[in-house]
Amino acid sequence: MDQQQINAILSNSWILLLIALWTLPWKAIALWKAARRKELAWFIVIMIFNTLAILEILYIFIFSRRKQEQ
Repeated sequence: MDQQQINAILSNSWILLLIALWTLPWKAIALWKAARRKELAWFIVIMIFNTLAILEILYIFIFSRRKQEQ
């Protein structure tokens, strides 16, 4: 990472804060659901990958409901 990229990140640190504030609640809910359902694989995947909450939202609204409906 060069100095210009570092300066761009530092001058737009509010964007990073917004991303963190967006991602944190989704990650927490998805991890809570995965832990309660004893889905270790999902728990690990959600913990490792940061996808701007896309993976977490998919898990909450799609994948965690499939077993409940069956």
